[in-house]
Formats: sequence, C-alpha cells, structure tokens
Amino acid sequence: MLTILGQPDASRRGFCDGISRRSFLTVGGFALGGIGLSSVLRAEPMNRSHKAIINIYLPGGPSHIDMWDLKPDAPREVRGEFNPIQTNVPGIEICELFPRIAQMMDKFVLIRGLSDSSGDHDAYQCMTGRKKSDRQPPGGWPSAGAWVSQQLGPVSPAIPSNVGLMYPVGNWGNPYSGGFLGVPHAPFNVLGRTARSSNESMVLQGVTLEQLQDRVKLRGALDSLKRGFDTHGTMESVDVSVQKAMGILTSTQLANALDVKQEDPRVLARYGESNEVFQRDGAPQMVENFCIARRLVEAGARFVSMNYSRWDWHGGDGMNFIKSREEFPKLDQALSTLITDLHERGLDRDVSVVMWGEFGRTPRINSMNSRDHWPQANCAVMAGGGMRTGQVVGSTNRKGETPEDRPVKFQEVFATLYHNAGIDVENIRVFDQAGTPQYLVEQDAKPMRELV
Repeated sequence: MLTILGQPDASRRGFCDGISRRSFLTVGGFALGGIGLSSVLRAEPMNRSHKAIINIYLPGGPSHIDMWDLKPDAPREVRGEFNPIQTNVPGIEICELFPRIAQMMDKFVLIRGLSDSSGDHDAYQCMTGRKKSDRQPPGGWPSAGAWVSQQLGPVSPAIPSNVGLMYPVGNWGNPYSGGFLGVPHAPFNVLGRTARSSNESMVLQGVTLEQLQDRVKLRGALDSLKRGFDTHGTMESVDVSVQKAMGILTSTQLANALDVKQEDPRVLARYGESNEVFQRDGAPQMVENFCIARRLVEAGARFVSMNYSRWDWHGGDGMNFIKSREEFPKLDQALSTLITDLHERGLDRDVSVVMWGEFGRTPRINSMNSRDHWPQANCAVMAGGGMRTGQVVGSTNRKGETPEDRPVKFQEVFATLYHNAGIDVENIRVFDQAGTPQYLVEQDAKPMRELV
C-alpha cells in the first residue's frame, strides 16, 4: 500500500484543508519524513546528462566458489557438485547453471579477488563501500546512492535520484541513509512487507500546491520529525522543500515507472517468473524488480539499489547445492535479460550495474554438505557503464581461499562506479557536519585501471 494523502480525519487536528498529520506522513509502509519526502527535499537543479547505477545486493552471502570462481581441479571437498562451462570469452569459465550469462560474458566483468568483506550479515558494505567498524564522521557515512544524488542532482523533479527497491528484512534490507549529506539524499524506498509495490495512490489526487501553502501549520505537522531533520540540517527551507516534493507527488512518472503492467509483456516475460513468498528473513524472488530497476533509470533515477532473494544456506543435507539449483537459473535469466535490455535500449554506456553479496562461502564443504561464511574471498559481477567488459579482474588461489593476485576492495568498485557516472572521486571533497572535508572513497581507492 502506498498512500500519500488519505481522507480527512475529523477526529484529529489536521492541517491544509483538513488533511491529518498521519495521512500526510504515511506512504504505505514507510514514513515520508524518514526516507520518502525527505529524500526529495532540496532537489538539485536539473542535470541533462543521465548516468545511472543499479546496485543488486544478494543478501546472505552467495557462494563465490560455486558461481563465478569454480575450482574443478581442487579436491572434491572443495570443488563441490557443479562443473564449469566455457563462456563466449575464451579462457573465462563460470558455473554450468548460468548458461545465458556464459553466452554473453563479453558484456560482463567478473571481480574474483574481492578481498575486504567485513564478515557481517549486513547490506552496509554493499551500500556504502565501507565497514560498519570504520570510524564514522558526524552524521555517518553516506550511502553510495546519496553521494550520487548529491553530486549529480535529479534528471527530473518527478523522479527521486536515489531509489530503493529494498525489502525491509532487517540489515539485509537496509539501503542506508544520506549520512552527513542529509536526508534529502537518502533513498526513496518504495517497497514494504508485500512482494509487489502498489502504486495506485502514489500520486496526489485533487490536492493542489495552494492546499499546502499554510507554512505555519505545515511546520506544525512536521514537528515530530524536526529533531531528526535538524540533525541533518534539512529544516532551513520548508517553503522550497514542499514545492519540490510536490514535483514527485503530483506527477505520474514515478508511479508509471514502478508499474510493470505498462511494460511490453514480451519483454517482461524474458525476465522470468517472480515468486512473491518472502524467504524467512530474506527477500522474495522478485525477478520483475530487475525490470523495474531498468524502468526507473530510464525514467530518470540516478541510483537504484535492490535486494534479491536469500543466499544464506548453511545447513540441511546439501542445502547449499539444493538451493543453488533453484536460485542460479532464475538469477541467470533475470540478470542476463537486464543487461540485454540495457544494450538494446542504448543504455549500456550510461548505466553501470554491480551485483554482489556481503561475503563468499567456505571453500571446504562442511559436515552438512553446505558452505559457511567466508569473508576472506568474495566475488562481484559488473556490467555496462562504458567499461571494458569481457574480462576477469583478480583471482584466488587453487582452493578459492584467498585472493592470489590483484586483490580488489569494495571502495575500488564504488570508485569505478562513481567514475562511470562522471564523478571525479579523486578531487571532489564534501564537508561533513564538523566541517571536515571528506572524499567519496578513501584516497588509495582509485577507479579500476583495467575497466576504465
């Protein structure tokens, strides 16, 4: 449910033509003050270029050694049950359950030496590039989407720059905040505890700007959020903020982008069949969100973050391999279709895609014929953004235990994504709330020379 403004509530003290405070602040399962309205307050001026990033998070820790970095010559207790297959790039092999990606590997990059996973079951590192244990500036580190929003501004006043397709499943569903950049750049998250987004009432119906002109009462309606807003310095201009927020709420653009019923059914079918069931503490297998992510960047979003399915398979007799046989083909179809779509629409040079999880899996199979957590080695898949694709960056040792050459850090991946979006990560600095200049990434993290 997405309800921007409900019916007037006579039992509550309202504002602006009788609309209640609760009705104004509720957007389905999320509060406008936290990640909705506040994410579009103080939008930047129009920026005609349209670079974008899609960040696909696989919550739970997908198995690097069973997906992208198979070790067929390793002992049986390491190599597992799957065989590698050749791709259309000579010398690159991936799991046999990814035949579609294998046939278009020239459009992908495999990062096999991701070396600095924190080991936490948390989206934080995949959303920010940093570890939660890192020293935090006042206000906290911004998420990657917040940096992109702050640096590039909106393409359209009707589409938030930073959009979340993140199911709220604990730390696996947190797109994280604007940090010291403030809530105007925090993700506008459009998903709740139902599998599909409902956008029927995303747009304000019959409510004009004049009905929101009473500044004094509006401030009163927002006073419960004022403390959180002031922490991030976003209450200085409610007058301008409301008008900018109305750019989204009075337009059908965002609602249309979220509505897959408006997609060509033949295109949507190529992504595969979604499963709306939430998997314990994980997200559902909503492959249609890959299509929605593409629709959002087409409509004007700069950064789209999404969580897909649940990838934490420790126990049960062979659960790691049972679930892999279920999950890998669906992911193969959805991701290959997304990249094909971007190429067919001429978006492949402007839109960068990254897909990863918080860590890899133990090379040695455990006593339950499964794999446990393994932050020592991890993989990422990248595509688009004008990068030099069709290659592998980094490698692990014979058993897939540790990076052997060219270890890659999360921040190098984000530096590359920012570079693809046209952001000068080496020279741009932004002052935090204490007046200290901060870079988007640590100064030793450069865009990957192999790709840009």
